[in-house]
Amino acid sequence: MKLKSLETITFKKMAAATCDVSTSNDDRMKDIKEFARSKVGVKGLIDSGIASIPKIFIQPPETLSTLNPYQTNTSIPVIDLENITSQAHRPKLVQQIKEAASEWGFFQVINHGIPVSLLEETIEAVKSFHEQPKEIKAKYYSREERSSMLYSSNNDLYRAKAATWHDYLQIWMSPKEQSAKVEDIPEILRKESLEWDCCAKKVAEDVMELLCEGIGLESSKFKDMTLSGARLFVGIYYPYCPQPNLTLGLTSHTDSTTLTVLLQNQVSGLQVKHGEEWVDVKPLPGALIINIGDLLQIISNGEYNSVQHRARANSCEEPRISVVEFLNFSKWEESGYGPLPELVSAEKPPRYRQFTTADFVNNFYSKGLDSKSLVDKLKL
Repeated sequence: MKLKSLETITFKKMAAATCDVSTSNDDRMKDIKEFARSKVGVKGLIDSGIASIPKIFIQPPETLSTLNPYQTNTSIPVIDLENITSQAHRPKLVQQIKEAASEWGFFQVINHGIPVSLLEETIEAVKSFHEQPKEIKAKYYSREERSSMLYSSNNDLYRAKAATWHDYLQIWMSPKEQSAKVEDIPEILRKESLEWDCCAKKVAEDVMELLCEGIGLESSKFKDMTLSGARLFVGIYYPYCPQPNLTLGLTSHTDSTTLTVLLQNQVSGLQVKHGEEWVDVKPLPGALIINIGDLLQIISNGEYNSVQHRARANSCEEPRISVVEFLNFSKWEESGYGPLPELVSAEKPPRYRQFTTADFVNNFYSKGLDSKSLVDKLKL
């Protein structure tokens, strides 16, 4: 029997388990291991012809109850960076960024300086990687999350309560000792990923300057602290899901790092939690999405806020593509970090205790994607 036929039978057996509500933890782990060993990701499940999703992807009732469609006129702020160098316009821009980062934790930026052609080429390159034959992608498949480069599905597959409907490629771009060798980056997106990294870093540092000025810091403070020194490129592929009402594209979480720059195609799916409401982030051509990470919330002493977000499972035939640049410290102080002294006073006492690199790393790898777990642990 051909390999493809064997895979199809295996995947359809996994899908059939959706009807068996008594599936044990042992059976669940068996299904997870089979999925991981296949190295084909969720796109491979769709390509095999399944009509229902395997049980390991079905979300718990408390999550499913929030997936009911509803209409809202609320949207995350959109900020125009065209006049970022204008001294006349900069104070207003600083205020807009400050309000968006503290009240929403998310905002879109336009006129950011990256050519639309590069944005489109980067999206297409990520799409092309994921749509290669599975035999080519399998060469990059790994469950070693700390690898300099890997292709996989669900980085927290073995730790999460339920898997979600996406595949991803991640490449460490910086610092040098951690990053992938240029020649090892898949040729199909090598040029685009390197150019995107350079441009996303520039936009992030421009925004970081505005964030610094918004809370009374020197504009270069965050850059001097190497908040953009470590950078991880992640190209996420959300294929069509046959049962989008039973799963998510990406589970609800906050980003554990300092700042995130996100580029998406025109297929919607991203949602941000604002108060008790899940708000759809409608794709805006040429725009980038910026969001605050947990570490920035801590060092800003709560002036800026990381916010829960998630991706709905894709109900469209066209795949949703998300290109993400995660930024973080590249030089960690041995003494650790906490709220910056400049932001602490008698009127504004520290809201979080100090933490070390080990605290951060151990917290991230000890559980599935979640929301503010490190922030909550460090609260005073």
